[in-house]
Amino acid sequence: MFVYLNNRVVPELDARVSVFDHGFLYGDGIYETMRSYDSVVFMLDEHIRRLHRSASLIGLRIPKNAAGIKAAIHETLKANSLKNAYIRLTVSRGPGPVGLDPELCKKPTFVIIANEFKEYPKAYYKNGIKLIISGTKRNLKEAVNPQIKSLNFLNNILAKAEAKERGAYEALMLNSMGYLTEGTISNIFFISNQILCTPSTNCGILDGITRKIILELAVKNRIKIKEGRFRKEALYNASEAFITNTTMEAMPVSRVDKNKYKVGTITRLLHREYKKEVNSNIGRT
Repeated sequence: MFVYLNNRVVPELDARVSVFDHGFLYGDGIYETMRSYDSVVFMLDEHIRRLHRSASLIGLRIPKNAAGIKAAIHETLKANSLKNAYIRLTVSRGPGPVGLDPELCKKPTFVIIANEFKEYPKAYYKNGIKLIISGTKRNLKEAVNPQIKSLNFLNNILAKAEAKERGAYEALMLNSMGYLTEGTISNIFFISNQILCTPSTNCGILDGITRKIILELAVKNRIKIKEGRFRKEALYNASEAFITNTTMEAMPVSRVDKNKYKVGTITRLLHREYKKEVNSNIGRT
């Protein structure tokens, strides 16, 4: 395996980051997760724009422009002979003396990791997956802006650990006011009275790229949508539910806590339409 580190591709064992890197010491950095299909990185421009947005919100300088980032991603894919891949791009504040002052770090660390994409089990899409409502709350949006795709992931990790302890695949988090927000790595959608519902960005969520596509596809297919504030009971009483992110696309949900759902027609329709969008974007026929 080869990793892109700063300005070159290196063997995995040579991909070393300083113990004084503030990404390691303080979680001071940002990232994007992408997926390539047949060597084409889906929604690459959107991911790069969001990366730059995250950087601007924390005053971090990304050492490459959009063209440089694209070239580095494709160089990494080529070095690993990958066509269908999971891609993780990370930019940290970089190495510097111990201390919280960002100006202690003179040069950011830029890393791209690409692994062969392993398809999710077909049974997940056929039967759905189990979720829980976690006791861990989503970070206050007034404390940490959710539009920053940050390396600081501790509350998500705690929620994910709770999901595993309770035999679930993913955990959903409520905000401090008790409204649904998102999963540890996903956005949540549910169907209520034939309306596609999802928490609004005002609830303190990241505006997922896949989430945006799903909403656009719903409008295109004349499905009513509602972005708003929802208590967990609204989800419990839904007829269908699914979660989204870049790699899983639209994943059906079969259970949230003790509440069960069928993998319904709207979920299946939107996943099919998402697949069509991918194929169109990457030039498949």
